[in-house]
Amino acid sequence: MTGITDKDLQHFKKHLLYEEKSRATVEKYLRDLRCFQKWLKGKILNKENVLAYKTKIMSTRKPTTVNSVLSSLNSYFAFAERYECRVKTLKIQKQIFASVSKELTKTEYERLLSAALSSKNRRLYLLMQTICSTGIRVSEVQKSTVEALHREVAEIRCKGKIRQVFLPKKLCRILLKYAKKQKITSGPVFVKRTGKPLDRGNLKILSTFFDFVSEADLATFDFEAASGTVPSEPLYRP
Repeated sequence: MTGITDKDLQHFKKHLLYEEKSRATVEKYLRDLRCFQKWLKGKILNKENVLAYKTKIMSTRKPTTVNSVLSSLNSYFAFAERYECRVKTLKIQKQIFASVSKELTKTEYERLLSAALSSKNRRLYLLMQTICSTGIRVSEVQKSTVEALHREVAEIRCKGKIRQVFLPKKLCRILLKYAKKQKITSGPVFVKRTGKPLDRGNLKILSTFFDFVSEADLATFDFEAASGTVPSEPLYRP
């Protein structure tokens, strides 16, 4: 068998959709396969060439990324019944405990809040309050809806599972007051100026901001200016 055709990829896409894979997963698998398809052009699809491709990407990508690509390829090989082409992923030693240097102490948390406060970025300030007082993930903040605040619990649905995150009463009062001021009566509390929920691009500032705690001068962080006052008493969950 020579290479992988576009028709093969279309069949694989239908299979993934039938398996109820998320749109992001389908796009990711197909993107990885198209890269492999381009590299394989003119070559025979066999294990030797798959191993050669594995060696190639190992020289330019991180181990976790390599494994992610190999997972996409192995999934396709299983679908196409080309089991002999499947290859092993890299063995990565997992770090069971987070480095102490990555832990956010209460003092550092208060410094971050002070930096957000001084920049008058109300939304960022409340986002940090929400994440640090509930343990909710950055990608899940859009689940902090007006409805969830009234129930004092947010439901996170991911990969067919439901996880409940209990929201402190004090946080609910603060966020409901913020939502009312922003004229948000339902749905996500944290939205763009267009009214749409924050996406990954908007939330990326949070990850950058938390990483910035190790820098000496928080005042140099570049925030998007926002108007309004913020609660004076921070929430914190050790």
